[in-house]
Amino acid sequence: MFDIESYHKADSVDEAIARLVQNPKAIPLAGGTDILVRLHQGNPDYRHVVDIHHVAELKKISLEPDGTIVVGSGATFTDLIESRIITENIPVLVQGADSVGGPQVRNQATVGGNLCNGAPSADIAAPLLVLNAVVELKGPQGKRRIPLPEFYQGPGQVDREQTEIMTALRVAPDEYQCWVASYYKYAMRDAMDIATIGCAAACLPQGKRVSALRLAFTVAGPTPLRCWKTEEKAQGAALDPSLLQLVGDSVLDDLRPRESWRAPKELRQQIIKTLAQRVLAEALNQTGVSLS
Repeated sequence: MFDIESYHKADSVDEAIARLVQNPKAIPLAGGTDILVRLHQGNPDYRHVVDIHHVAELKKISLEPDGTIVVGSGATFTDLIESRIITENIPVLVQGADSVGGPQVRNQATVGGNLCNGAPSADIAAPLLVLNAVVELKGPQGKRRIPLPEFYQGPGQVDREQTEIMTALRVAPDEYQCWVASYYKYAMRDAMDIATIGCAAACLPQGKRVSALRLAFTVAGPTPLRCWKTEEKAQGAALDPSLLQLVGDSVLDDLRPRESWRAPKELRQQIIKTLAQRVLAEALNQTGVSLS
């Protein structure tokens, strides 16, 4: 049994917001793959629940007329994997979604839940970071949008007020059109385990050079992180094996891998360098560019 003190099932975003306003202790429940575990462990912070799992408006995945892709926060990982919009336009997000747990977890866990718990290991965070995704929230004062790097504020901390609901993620056309991207999750038991390190890379080639590069990691610091220094160094670099050397030499300057029981710091550092080079090479392989 779960020690729940209050439970309300919302039929709309506005109803959910109203319930959160009424009870300052309440939290939204989407897929429940994180919250129900914490309830089972007896955590008192999760005893007042507003259930948004069945709110239809949060489950939509759409392509706007200008090319912006909108992913509802209630979309599950299976929804991402099966969405033609996602697979045809931003397949790197499918790679991230497909690395999450087993089929039962992917069928239940949601995009919003994966991000809002603030975990540095969130599997779709790295792909979304290299897509320059924007978080959309709605609360009593209306809607606001936040770039994903700014949404993360610390371990387990995100820029979401207690009375707000994450409604969607938005990816503008300029952030994915003509870009190539790839993601890889390194874990001891593959998808069935929390990532030891996750890495995504996106590259915008221009002729034989890098017009722009984006590189992001999970479990390489207190939050999912972009590698801003490395990205700047790679701009204008030649599309040849020296690019992989540049990235491998620079990437640790951007990150703060930690020591833990799951993997020592030195191992994480080696994995980080190897994954950065691997995902970048795999991304560029999509254009016929081989860096090996």
